[in-house]
Amino acid sequence: MKTLSRRRSARTFALLSILATLILLPAVPVFADEPNAAAFAAMGMFMIFGLLVFAAFYVYAALTLQAIAKRTNTENGWLAWIPIANIILMLNIARKPLWWIILFFIPLVNFVIVIIIWMDIAVACKKPNWWGILTIVPIVNLIIMGMLAWAD
Repeated sequence: MKTLSRRRSARTFALLSILATLILLPAVPVFADEPNAAAFAAMGMFMIFGLLVFAAFYVYAALTLQAIAKRTNTENGWLAWIPIANIILMLNIARKPLWWIILFFIPLVNFVIVIIIWMDIAVACKKPNWWGILTIVPIVNLIIMGMLAWAD
């Protein structure tokens, strides 16, 4: 029994060491006493914070898209978690042809296509289609996505 707990504690120690290394990696210049060390450390911490905020928004968007797929009886709602496949899921919810995925990768055209797709998703959720236009407004788009997913 003691060897099993030692193995677990060794694994836990190794994982915590790796995590601490990844967190402190941007702060390495601070410990080296380089001239711009504080700036590099601040930039590293800002990048980590940005990554965490992006991950939170991605999880929220995937949850809402999966809930919308369930609400509209669209198959494969789990595609909301896969980066390019979530576009395919959006096209399926909006009842658009799959070749429209090409339009998502054309600059400037993609803004118009995203609005059109979200307008059709709103209609599929039995909401006014102008809600799709609101998805281009920052912060409001998070509220609209949540309302499309979970409001009655």
